[in-house]
Amino acid sequence: MFQKLTIDNIDKKILSYLMSDARISFLSIAKECNISSAAIQQRVKKMSEAGIIKGSKFTINPKVLGYDICAFIGVFLDQAHAYKSVVNELKTIKEVVECHYTTGNYAIFLKLFCKNNEHLMKVLIDTIQNIEGVSRTETFISLEQTIERQIEV
Repeated sequence: MFQKLTIDNIDKKILSYLMSDARISFLSIAKECNISSAAIQQRVKKMSEAGIIKGSKFTINPKVLGYDICAFIGVFLDQAHAYKSVVNELKTIKEVVECHYTTGNYAIFLKLFCKNNEHLMKVLIDTIQNIEGVSRTETFISLEQTIERQIEV
């Protein structure tokens, strides 16, 4: 379970550096914050344990790997209780990169990447729309992603 932690301006500065470059050394951050590298390490550990930091990762550019289509799919369910079993099936579809349980028109909202329109159609018809509990889907193709950022600290 996560512990409650109040972050100060130094923590915010550390987070800012880590968010812009997760590979930055603690020593580089320490120099910018005028504190020791060990203090940076301790603060990062506390923020990780508190759940403020959820790890670090590299961001892959799907287009460079041939995934030219980014699509969002609204999923309608036959019945609300089908949610868990549908999500378990969606987890097996490698093209699905995000899955949200939502309010509004759709029970589930997905983000996925496909190589082209034919690939998207195959994923829709052969997998998503064949999942037991899915009544129908509505697809939106992203023409351009204009903003991508994390929440400001």
